[in-house]
Amino acid sequence: MGSGARPERVAEEFREILAEEIPRLKDPRVGFVTVTRVEVSPDLRKATVFYTVMGQDKDHRSTRAGLRSARTHLRAVLGHQVRMKFTPDLEFEEDVGLTQVERVTELLKEIRASSSIDESSQSEEGE
Repeated sequence: MGSGARPERVAEEFREILAEEIPRLKDPRVGFVTVTRVEVSPDLRKATVFYTVMGQDKDHRSTRAGLRSARTHLRAVLGHQVRMKFTPDLEFEEDVGLTQVERVTELLKEIRASSSIDESSQSEEGE
């Protein structure tokens, strides 16, 4: 077994549990959240939960605040469902990877559109 196998297994189990538990939170600040991944430190003392959330900037900020305030509850849920010597501290971080991919895709579409306009105007000038 590799040295990273247990943290990876624990991280995946945490992701599944949190993906079910976060939508059950009664906090109105927590919007539509998708847990994308969880990274657990090698000593299993810290878990970083990466998530995405739908909505505007204010929705992102309020969800971040709601998740921070629910940290103790979510940690307790993990402690009840996963047998470990220590339940790790939870940190929440918005996964901006998907947002960046969407932005790059939009920029590439704009570049293609402008280059096709340039090509058509050059072909008209050559006639």
